[in-house]
Amino acid sequence: MSSLLRLNLGGNFLSGSLSPRVGNLKGLYWMRLSGNQLSGEIPASIVTLVNLQELYLNQNRFQGPIPDSLTNMVTLKSLDLSSNNLSGVISKSLEATNGFDDCNLLGKGSFGCVYKGELADGTSVAVKVFNFSEEEADVDTIDVHHECEILCNLRHRNLIKIISICYAIDFKALVLEFMPNGSLEKWLYSYNNFLDIIQRVNIAIDIASALEYLHHGYSVSIVHCDLKPENVLLDGDLVAHLSDFGISKLLGDIDSITKTRMFGTVGYIAPEYGGEGIVSVKSDVYSFGILLMEVFTRRKPTEESFDERMDMKQWVTTFMPERVTDIADANLLADDSRVNFRAKVNCISSIMKLALACCAYTPEDRMNITDVLSHLKKIKSQISKSRRVRI
Repeated sequence: MSSLLRLNLGGNFLSGSLSPRVGNLKGLYWMRLSGNQLSGEIPASIVTLVNLQELYLNQNRFQGPIPDSLTNMVTLKSLDLSSNNLSGVISKSLEATNGFDDCNLLGKGSFGCVYKGELADGTSVAVKVFNFSEEEADVDTIDVHHECEILCNLRHRNLIKIISICYAIDFKALVLEFMPNGSLEKWLYSYNNFLDIIQRVNIAIDIASALEYLHHGYSVSIVHCDLKPENVLLDGDLVAHLSDFGISKLLGDIDSITKTRMFGTVGYIAPEYGGEGIVSVKSDVYSFGILLMEVFTRRKPTEESFDERMDMKQWVTTFMPERVTDIADANLLADDSRVNFRAKVNCISSIMKLALACCAYTPEDRMNITDVLSHLKKIKSQISKSRRVRI
């Protein structure tokens, strides 16, 4: 048994105490004992599982103190001790947020707040603290455990990296990689920041790359469901990282669809999602098309000027292709060179055509994200060849 890698005994109504001999399973990297009736204290020997990355002991009857030695399990990425009778304190690593003081507040979302913190080794982190009530904790659409599982297993340069998880009855948080340049939304709408046309194309490629991984590169297809500039974060080199998987959906395969309650952001959600709650990977493609329009026009789809009679997609369609300069972000076209100006106009025109193809009304008529990514790379190649435009 010492060579056992995964142990799943969850949901079997097992009773009794957890034997200290569990520490003999040295090869374990994943263990789930949740949804049973196990009682007594968590054996101290569990900390000898030096390869353990995910440990789920939630929904049992464990009691007594949370072992302090758990903090020494450096390989542990996901720990769920909720719905027990345990006592103890939150890891000191989270005290770096200064008690979650507002001075460290980075932003607020639909499910909680994000604070800037610093670990003992000086590493800057973002701590996402969930603030839903005890009643809401059981609602599957606000499932933090679901988000934790996804984040722990995803590996891509354009996805936010999870560092650790704190999951208890009265406190749930994710410790995430800190992005020093904040959100794409900040860079689009702050007068102190500016993204040139190549930077915006690169960011679009980064986001499409992340979506391609979610849709095609994981063991199951993952739909993000809430794609918008606020959920795109930029690192020190302005490389984009997709964040916030709080309402994401796992599908069986790429052609799967599912029905769910609608929790996306109005203006970005696909028609079938907003109307019927139907989700597929093509829902993300639609949202990506809207995001492309926003990035290169610097207009929000939620502006009061857009309504049921004229939404962002219809607005762009009205000006395409002859009057693309009327809808493009004027800051992008500010250049004395006629050659450079024409190259930028051609680039934005190509981007808008691609965005409209992503926003076809029916999912079947929308592009595949892999093809979208390929088109974006071609657009980047074309504009990078023009005079005085650098990558």
